[in-house]
Amino acid sequence: IPIKQARVQTVDTVSVIPCGTPFGIKIFTQGVLIVGMTDVDSELGLINPAKNAGLKQGDIINQINGTPVNTNEDVARLIGESGGNSVEISVTRKNMSFTVSFTPAKSKTDGSYKAGMWVRDSSAGIGTLTFYQPDRGIAAGLGHGICDVDTGELIPLMSGEIVGADITGIVKGRKGTPGELRGRFDESEQLGKILANTEAGVYARYSGGEIKDEPVRLAMRQEVRQGKAQILATVGEEGPQYYDCEIEKVHFNDDSPTKNMVIKITDEELLEKTGGIVQGMSGSPILQNGMLVGAVTHVFISDPTRGYGIFAENMYLAAENSQKLEMEAAS
Repeated sequence: IPIKQARVQTVDTVSVIPCGTPFGIKIFTQGVLIVGMTDVDSELGLINPAKNAGLKQGDIINQINGTPVNTNEDVARLIGESGGNSVEISVTRKNMSFTVSFTPAKSKTDGSYKAGMWVRDSSAGIGTLTFYQPDRGIAAGLGHGICDVDTGELIPLMSGEIVGADITGIVKGRKGTPGELRGRFDESEQLGKILANTEAGVYARYSGGEIKDEPVRLAMRQEVRQGKAQILATVGEEGPQYYDCEIEKVHFNDDSPTKNMVIKITDEELLEKTGGIVQGMSGSPILQNGMLVGAVTHVFISDPTRGYGIFAENMYLAAENSQKLEMEAAS
């Protein structure tokens, strides 16, 4: 009589090089993302053709009248060329694809035809590299996906790159107000091509200089323990430094891919510099017992000394999937 079923998966020991270095991210969308709606001042009054047709903030426009669109300029041009005739829009919404049709409205202000929506085709920012896997040439960072600031939706990737970055200043975090690392891109330091933007981080084909730091073992989730640990982060010109922290909780059965543990910064030096976890530290490696166990992902707004971390195992699996996508695209 069967009492219990169990699934066993064996995983080879994985070694990676923890980084803790800041990097710049430039990402261009697959299609364009609707980030807002605005009425058009037509001769008939204020109307919104896109909204009336059923389009919403967060939708991704892929084609207009059968022509692929990937930039804001593509959308403006094709809507403007409609001449007041109906246009057909191919849209993706949460993995569902459909088409809508509407007639752009002629603006009284400038005489151009408009749809009544704001769109975005790119994003940029600064984060922290978590690890580099030399045998695969894959670099992993952030520990969470790049989402649009207006919609909160994961930005669909068409192309992107990672470059070097320098930290130029710190806004200290306080209760109710998250801090941030301020930095600038170093365009001369090209680090690689982005392969995937996922819930578990950003993954790139690394093409930067040689990373000579010693590799460490990547821990499986069952090896993560409550107790003392360290994060590896860059908050100044001195480069990556180890800072003490405490893993307060570990969520083994949580469905969230990025909020797998709660950490508390205990290092007095880091607390003095940043107040705890700040924006830009996302992706900072978390090490315990000589192993990479995770990466910083979020800060608690109510307490900047605490935040969430993702399991390193989750990031490793996402890196594995990104390499598969690269191979499929190449074939």
